[in-house]
Amino acid sequence: MTSAVSEADFSEYLDTIRRFTDEKLKPIELQVDDEGGIPEPVVQQMRELGLFGMTIPRKYGGLELTIEQQCRATFEFTQTSATFRSRFSTTLGLASQAILFSGRPDQCDTYLPKLASGEWTGSFGLTEPGAGSDAGGITTRARRDGNEYVINGEKCYITNAPDADVFVVMARTGEADSGNRGISAFIVEADTPGLSTGRHDRKMGQHASHTSNVFFDECRIPASALLGPEEGQGFKTAMAGINAARMHVAATCVGQATRLIEEALAYALQRVQFNQPIAEFQSVQNMLADSQAENLAARSMILETARRLDAGELALGDMSSCKLFATEMVCRVADRAVQILGGAGYMDENIVSRMYRDVRLFRIFEGTSQIHQGIIAKEMIKQARG
Repeated sequence: MTSAVSEADFSEYLDTIRRFTDEKLKPIELQVDDEGGIPEPVVQQMRELGLFGMTIPRKYGGLELTIEQQCRATFEFTQTSATFRSRFSTTLGLASQAILFSGRPDQCDTYLPKLASGEWTGSFGLTEPGAGSDAGGITTRARRDGNEYVINGEKCYITNAPDADVFVVMARTGEADSGNRGISAFIVEADTPGLSTGRHDRKMGQHASHTSNVFFDECRIPASALLGPEEGQGFKTAMAGINAARMHVAATCVGQATRLIEEALAYALQRVQFNQPIAEFQSVQNMLADSQAENLAARSMILETARRLDAGELALGDMSSCKLFATEMVCRVADRAVQILGGAGYMDENIVSRMYRDVRLFRIFEGTSQIHQGIIAKEMIKQARG
C-alpha cells in the first residue's frame, strides 16, 4: 500500500496531531468523561484534521494513509482519554473499510465521501445479545421481499450507534444453521423506518463514548443496500473492517500506555517518601522499566506488522499477536501506574484512575484475548503443516 501523503508532509501532520492532543484534548479529558460527551467544536476540529478519513482513499476525500502511518498517527492522538478516538473509530475503521472492501462503485461514491469528511458518522452492527465472539450465532434476519430486504433483530454494545448516520449491519439471509456462510452485510441509513436505538449504555469506563442497542423492527431497505456481489459474503465483509480495527486498537494501547508511563514517572519524581523521591526506590524503578520495555515491544511489533500489511502480506497471526500483546500490555501498565501513584491513583479526579478503567475494554472488543490466542495458534499450526 502506497501512501498519498509524503513522509515530509506526514511528519508535519504528526506535529499538528501532537499539538491538537496537547492543547485541545488533554485539557478537557476529565470534563468529557464527567459530562458523557465530546463538545461539537472539538468534533469539528477532528473533522478538519482528517481523522475520520485517515484510512479512506483520496478519491473519496480521505487522507489515504498507509497502515504504518495510521498506526503512527494513532500513537499520538491516543495519549489522552480513549473516548476521543472512539468518536471516529467506527467511521475510519469498521464501517468505511467494510464498504471499501465489498461496496459497489455507486455505494462507495455515495457513502465514503460523507464518512471521510466526518459529515456522517458510521457505525457497525455485528454483536448481539447471543452472538459476540461467535459471529456465526447471529440471529438478526434479513428477509428478501421483492426489491427489498426486511430486517428484524437486535444488536448490542454498538459504538457510536446513538450518533450514527449510517450502519453497516450483519444479518442472516441463510438458514438458521448456516453459520458464517449465511451472513450478509447491508448498508442501513439511521433514519430508515423500523430502525431505532436504545438508551446510552452505562459503562465501566469510556463514559463519553456513546454505545447502545440497535433495534430492527420490520426495517425495510432496498435490495441494492446489500454489500457484496451476492448474499452470504457478510462474514468476509465484517472481517475486512475488524482486521483494520484490530491494528488501530493495538496502536491505541501504545498511546494509552505512553501517557500512563508519563504520568507515573512524573509522579514518582515529585512524590517524596523517606526523604527522597519514590523514583529512587528500586521497586518503583522496576515497575517503570517493565512498563517502558513492554510498551516499546508493542510499538515495534505493531510497526513491523503494519509494514508487512502495507507490502501486501495478509499476516493474520501477526495482527492477532499485536492486538493480544498490546491490549494485555496496557492493562499491566495501567495497574502499575495506579500502584505507583498509590492513593492518588485511586482517586476519580486523576486521569490515571480513569485510564485504568478505560483500557480494560481493549482486551474484549475486536476479538477477546482468548479469541486471538486461538487465531495465533491456528496460524502457527497451518504454517507448520505447509
